[in-house]
Amino acid sequence: MKKLKKLIIACDGESASGKSTAAKLISKKYNLTLVNSGLLYRYASKLSIKHKPKNLVSFLKKKFDKISYQKIAKEKLHSEKISIHTAHLAKKKAIREIINKFQKNIIRNNKRICVEGRDIASKILSKSPKYDLAFYFKCNLNTASYRRWIDIKKQIPLNQVKKSLKNRTEMDKIRKHSPLIKVKDAILIRTDRLTKKQVLIKMSKCIEKLY
Repeated sequence: MKKLKKLIIACDGESASGKSTAAKLISKKYNLTLVNSGLLYRYASKLSIKHKPKNLVSFLKKKFDKISYQKIAKEKLHSEKISIHTAHLAKKKAIREIINKFQKNIIRNNKRICVEGRDIASKILSKSPKYDLAFYFKCNLNTASYRRWIDIKKQIPLNQVKKSLKNRTEMDKIRKHSPLIKVKDAILIRTDRLTKKQVLIKMSKCIEKLY
């Protein structure tokens, strides 16, 4: 099969919906640069919690100007404390602008890329460059909560994780700036009804229609 010179994929979805796993699998299969926007917000939260800067926006601008995505991806960013903080931080327009700029710089330099997050198709890849394919991931709350509970190595009770995830998704959908939405042409994938292999097959079939 001939390799497409340009392939831009947007993966959006709710917390613990399986979008990160799916994005990793599809990026590996098609040799795409992978950008997880959630990690960027988590990194910003980690810095905020650790340093408590007086001027958070100025502080984060300097930090993101000096770091690469590869270094951020190596950070330990999955804890319940960071998750809760990130939900509030992501509502701030000035913070979103810093992270959006960081992402767009990566996208400009990569014609074959998969970007995953919550406002990728609706904001980051809505135009110039626009996504070639958009996927939207959903998962029932019980399954999503159990997945996140395992991810954080059962550090807190499962019911607390469930409450946190429910609150995060609600906040994402109603926030003023770049809320979580499914764009009209996004392909819906319910990960609670599919295995990882089935998710990869479904996404692959959609991509191969572009060839």
